[in-house]
Amino acid sequence: MNARWRNLPSTERSLRAMSTLQLDAVMAIETVAYEFPWTRGNFVDALAAGYSAQLLKVGDVLAGYYVLMAGVDEMHLLNLTVEPTQQGRGHAVFMLEHIVAHCRRRRAQKLWLEVRGSNGRAREVYRRFGLADIGLRKGYYPAPYGRREDAIVMGLALTEGLDALE
Repeated sequence: MNARWRNLPSTERSLRAMSTLQLDAVMAIETVAYEFPWTRGNFVDALAAGYSAQLLKVGDVLAGYYVLMAGVDEMHLLNLTVEPTQQGRGHAVFMLEHIVAHCRRRRAQKLWLEVRGSNGRAREVYRRFGLADIGLRKGYYPAPYGRREDAIVMGLALTEGLDALE
């Protein structure tokens, strides 16, 4: 982990399963973190589908969350969010470490995600963690004035001996 991140002892951080009971708190973060946030329905659908959804607590504070979807031999990170006032403290890396451990327990070979091309901060965190740019999804995200923004597809090979993502 990069030394510039102000890390907290891992004992102060914990992950627990998200349920619909926490969606008010999740939506409060989602709507301040993004110009085009997920809807409550997106989270309800993800939970109903059985996706892995975890809340990051720092002490008693909800600092972030993630939603991860399983595929045949891969995992797709759908949403990873750190509350804006909690950013820059290594929380995203903490969650990524747990995501990768979860993927490996499930014997997934690859982890995929999409990130806005304009989200340089997130892209840098993912790159430093080891994810590589794999491709581009044109017009994937909504943008201001009815426009669309491209997504950068990033991936991480999770199995030993896998030289490149295909």
